[in-house]
Amino acid sequence: MTGIADEAPVTLDTLKQLMAQFAKERDWDRFHSPRNLLLALVGEVGELSEIFQWKGEVPKGLPDWKEEEKVHLGEELSDVLLYLVRLSDICGVDLGKAALRKVQLNAIKYPAKICKEVVSSVSSTPEENPSTNNGTAPDAD
Repeated sequence: MTGIADEAPVTLDTLKQLMAQFAKERDWDRFHSPRNLLLALVGEVGELSEIFQWKGEVPKGLPDWKEEEKVHLGEELSDVLLYLVRLSDICGVDLGKAALRKVQLNAIKYPAKICKEVVSSVSSTPEENPSTNNGTAPDAD
């Protein structure tokens, strides 16, 4: 369907090219303004949120989920990713480089040593230490 072997690594650039071709083949470029793509992305995030809406906290790996639930989750995650990649392309933002830069900025803003100290000083429940911001993690800003 995509002409890409299943075992080939998937890159943001590959997805960007596939989405551009997909839109071009359907003459959808005229609808792919930044605003329209952003609104579509928000809609897809809403659909993703619905999957978790009534499940409460779920453990990593989703061990209690049925296979069809995991497949559905993968589809909605993919929709979000594809709209994000398309939006970044239309806006002329290199998403990979922007993400790497953001990780570097976050490493400066939230140094590991300081973050570990803050986490270790915060109680796990408000009852154990009511003076710690109502039991929530302190603002990093």
